[in-house]
Formats: sequence, structure tokens, C-alpha cells
Amino acid sequence: MVSSIVVQYTDLLRTSDLGLWCRLRELLTGQGLDPGRTVVVDLLQEGPDHEDGQVISEDGRVYRFSLFYDQASEHGARSACLHGWTDITDCWRTGSLATRTADAFAWMSRSAEGS
Repeated sequence: MVSSIVVQYTDLLRTSDLGLWCRLRELLTGQGLDPGRTVVVDLLQEGPDHEDGQVISEDGRVYRFSLFYDQASEHGARSACLHGWTDITDCWRTGSLATRTADAFAWMSRSAEGS
């Protein structure tokens, strides 16, 4: 069963008007991904200035990244920037998010069949 985080965060990526999600859509587009077809495996606050994320692209590539911004500022997310954008397609199965990533792939497959 897919994690509710995957479903909730993917929905936020695709539909939210909140600054962080709007900015993440822009940044993912800049990396060549279609936010409307990208699945968010996780986005977790890792400190006062960044969140670590993992996404799956429409073509099944898995990427890990850090999103840096001034979280204390009301509009800090608008100037967020990506660091450490890494294609982990060949090694995600050994990472800490392996189970959630596998579940997200299965969810993507079921969603594609339903459309």
C-alpha cells in the first residue's frame, strides 16, 4: 500500500498554491521534469534552511535533492534553490526510502492504468 505521504505530497506538487510547492514546480521544470507527472516520494525538513526530497519522473528516473530556502521568512520559499540534484535510479533500492519508492512506482503504474 502506498504511503499517504506520497499521495499527499504528489497532490500538493500538482495543485497547491503555497509558495514552496509553486517554487518546487518551477525548479523541477527547470530540471526537465513535468510536475504534473512527477511523483513525490518524500520532502522532509532536515534543518532550519533546507528540506531533502526524492521524486520519480514520468519516465521512471529517481532523483534526490536538497531544497534550500529561508524557512523563517514569510516568502522565503519563493527563492528556494536546488542543491545536490542526483539521479539515483540505479541505487534507490538500497536507500532509506526503498520501500516507499517501490510503493510509489506501483502506485504510478496503477494510476497510469486508470487514465
